[in-house]
Amino acid sequence: MATTDDALAAYLAGFLEEPGYLDYARRGPLSAAVLAEARADEELLSRARFGSLDVLDTEDERFRAAAASLLGFPADQIVFQPNTSTGLMHTMFGLTGSVLVADTEFPSLPFAAVRAAQALQELTVHWLGTDHGVVTPGEVRRQITGDTSAVAVSLVDYRTGHVADLDGIRQVIGDRLLIVDATQGLGVVDAAYPAADVVAAAGYKWLRAGRGTGLLAMSERAIAAVTPVFSGFTGVEGGPRFDGAVEVAEPVHSVQAFTVSNPDEVAQARLAAALEDVVAVGVDAVQRLVAEKAERIISLADEFALPVVSPRPEHERAGIVVVRPAADRLTALAAELANHAVSVTVRDGAVRFSPHAGTAEESFEMLLGALTSYATSTAG
Repeated sequence: MATTDDALAAYLAGFLEEPGYLDYARRGPLSAAVLAEARADEELLSRARFGSLDVLDTEDERFRAAAASLLGFPADQIVFQPNTSTGLMHTMFGLTGSVLVADTEFPSLPFAAVRAAQALQELTVHWLGTDHGVVTPGEVRRQITGDTSAVAVSLVDYRTGHVADLDGIRQVIGDRLLIVDATQGLGVVDAAYPAADVVAAAGYKWLRAGRGTGLLAMSERAIAAVTPVFSGFTGVEGGPRFDGAVEVAEPVHSVQAFTVSNPDEVAQARLAAALEDVVAVGVDAVQRLVAEKAERIISLADEFALPVVSPRPEHERAGIVVVRPAADRLTALAAELANHAVSVTVRDGAVRFSPHAGTAEESFEMLLGALTSYATSTAG
């Protein structure tokens, strides 16, 4: 989609964080639109004028419409979730057969799979061997078996920023279910979401919608194949009745069955505002800007001889850049970044940078200062 200069300017004006923040893969500071939405809704809730709270009942439809525009799923196949893990738990507990998943994925996927297998004994977990930590269509093809009913993968690997080839994986798994944790890519990766049968994601990272925001999208095939084990009174046809004895009806045959209770409408509004921001500017435009920012960090890492261990080709990476200094220099690098107020994630002997489309020039100047000090301390 074509992005107008006004739309892009409005999107970039929504970044409010202090300079030096390069840690969106951990948590995204709230956007201006999300902050305004939260404040308005909190004011509405605090006043509770006659009839005013009814507007909150429209947030579910608004959220679904915005999510549908971004994901390419029909709105009635998307439901709000408080986080990624809840959506994945709903999915894994309802699966039968076996699921192929790498044990190097972010814990949400392995925990959901193993807990489901332990509790119901209807699911078997097979650990997917990766290509140097990367899930590829080739490795999936090599390891699927006749009893594999589902393959689960992260859209973007949280350790390396590698972007999974959803179309390629879909081609090799046939009609098996493809389950995707999209949290590290939603809003910044122009992905082939319709290739997946299940998309679970949270909005507190790149979407900048805050904690407590998430979604679960399911294809018709997934709705038919996954049993809604945890299905509450909001997951029945027409919703609950309040006219006498409670009738515990069967779950509705839709993604709505994978809900337990009423959602937090303010969280829905925050997520809707964040999704609408991305839809307005176009996720392809956001992806290009994020790629440019990541490339600048790669160039700085090369300039200061910091080994880049995340993918370099633009089509293979999202907004994550990982460097791995010599083990005896990691503390020095982390200290200089902290001294220059540069926010990053230091974990497992590596430093993870994750800039966004709105990362300001001053942030790169601060990073340059930190790396210059680091190089000086190394030389000394």
